[in-house]
Amino acid sequence: MKKLTNHILLLLAAAIMVSCSGSDAKNQSADVVSATESGASALLIEKPQLTFGFIKLTDMAPLAIAKELGYFEDEGLFVTIEAQSNWKNVLDRVIDGQLDGSHMLAGQPIAAGAGFGRQAELVTPFSMDLNGNGITVSNEVWSKMKPNVPLDESGKPIHPIKADALAPVVKEYKTAGRPFKMGMVFPVSTHNYEIRYWLAAAGIHPGLYTADNIQGQVDADVLLSVTPPPQMPATLEAGTIYGYCVGEPWNQQAVFKGIGVPVVTNYDIWKNNPEKVFVMTKKFVEENPNTAIAVTKALIRAAKWLDTPGNRPQAVGILSMPAYVGADSVVIANSMTGTFEYEKGDKRSMPDFNVFYRYNATYPFYSDGIWFLTQMRRWGQIPESKPADWYHSTIKDIYRPDIWSKAAKILAEEGKIPATDIPETDGYKPATSDFIDGTTYNGKDPIGYINSFGIGNKDQSL
Repeated sequence: MKKLTNHILLLLAAAIMVSCSGSDAKNQSADVVSATESGASALLIEKPQLTFGFIKLTDMAPLAIAKELGYFEDEGLFVTIEAQSNWKNVLDRVIDGQLDGSHMLAGQPIAAGAGFGRQAELVTPFSMDLNGNGITVSNEVWSKMKPNVPLDESGKPIHPIKADALAPVVKEYKTAGRPFKMGMVFPVSTHNYEIRYWLAAAGIHPGLYTADNIQGQVDADVLLSVTPPPQMPATLEAGTIYGYCVGEPWNQQAVFKGIGVPVVTNYDIWKNNPEKVFVMTKKFVEENPNTAIAVTKALIRAAKWLDTPGNRPQAVGILSMPAYVGADSVVIANSMTGTFEYEKGDKRSMPDFNVFYRYNATYPFYSDGIWFLTQMRRWGQIPESKPADWYHSTIKDIYRPDIWSKAAKILAEEGKIPATDIPETDGYKPATSDFIDGTTYNGKDPIGYINSFGIGNKDQSL
């Protein structure tokens, strides 16, 4: 109660300063201006009442934890968190100002800034997680794939399973006049790019986007379409699609319902790949810089708590609440507690399936964002060649490690995270070949990366 009173006094002080000194107070708003009774620094919060959105997926966890454990309140923020129906709704409500920020697909703010779909100036100061997705196929498709999958000594499939095992099945369906249909959650979702990457690595063409074909199905061997995450299992069960790429708990839900088999995770497609981000408008961040820092502080603390050993069972309980993911806790625990189940009973250790803090997971690396831009170009969502500088300048307007760094440095000063958890970086991760096909990705060479693939658009050095 004392802490809450302190925050209220700070807010009143902030209001008095702003009313008395106008722009001068706003100019110094990014500075640390007071201290709480514990000695921790406090920011003058411009907008304490906030509403954030999310989709019912386990990777919204940092938002739920920051609220339930009081991390938002510690920063003088009074946050309402609202579930949204689909990703388009999330994007529109943030752009229109109905939400102050939201759990969002990494590709959404990037596409908005790159000119694909609805355009807007959006920013992300916080990466919500690494990994966390899977590709699931129907029981019928799995029965046809399984003979093509190598087995270990115990007779279990050897993972990761490449789409080479699916290629004969796609050909069989095509010969029989049955288009092979799979689902993903949104045109600029990680899921879309991951399933495309997995298919194309096996020579299966996932289709191109053109001005005349906004479904991205030109030359496609597999027809990809959008299905909201919670509807994936039912759509699979109905036979509308034969497989899908989605986040949890909707792959494990297929296992529990006995309607499908997860065959690969995105950890295997791209080890420790970035997944969701927290997004606000550029306008919001410019008008409320301290609030943006405070939100980021709370989310970093939540991510650290999530990756602290022993906390995941409690996180599962929170996420299973109807206000958040609302799925059965047993289903959520199947992937959130260090395991992942493929075929029913084939549960394997996967400690890095959901990563929220380790490996600098919360830092918004430019190279992560550039990867999404390369995939947008590869598949035609960006229709024309762009110079390499365009990739770098575009992402630097959207990914905001400067906000993350301010938040993290204050947390380190407050003793809430170790200073060693703050990376010394130019925003670009080292080149990596940790992809299912072994292709090397270097965020500093987007053109070379685009041109390294056999399937997809090629770029020119401009």
